[in-house]
Amino acid sequence: MSDETPESLIPYDEIVQEALRAVVGRVLSEVAADGALPGGHHFYITFRTRHPDVDIPDHLIERFPDEMTIVLQHRFWDLTVDQMGFSVGLSFGGVPSTLRVPFAAITDFVDPAVEFSLKFQANDEHEDDDPDGGDEKPVVEPVEDGSNVVAVDFTKKK
Repeated sequence: MSDETPESLIPYDEIVQEALRAVVGRVLSEVAADGALPGGHHFYITFRTRHPDVDIPDHLIERFPDEMTIVLQHRFWDLTVDQMGFSVGLSFGGVPSTLRVPFAAITDFVDPAVEFSLKFQANDEHEDDDPDGGDEKPVVEPVEDGSNVVAVDFTKKK
């Protein structure tokens, strides 16, 4: 009997990522529909600035060439959400900007008010996700700090 896990013909890692990204979409959709964040909730959203479908001003790409974290708390406007991502108005150094961020570009979503966090592998459709061609299986690990965090790591082999 072999200890080796057989290769799955079902793309579980993609299904899990898609489901967890849907959580972000649902939360942002509810905020957009209400027009404000409820109670003390606020979000830190980290995303890959070079993802092909990210649309942010050039001066932000220059400041954040790989990854950027935005905060949705007090001063944001025009939050809109669709199946692919969201757009939001934010001010950077007093300059108003509109950002368009696809869910596939998000690497972290955190609501510190309730210690909730989701971590993702950014999905760059134009990049080879597995340059070595390995058969990697995701590792799902609860974070042992008392928070509601689940880390799904698609780079570690189980």
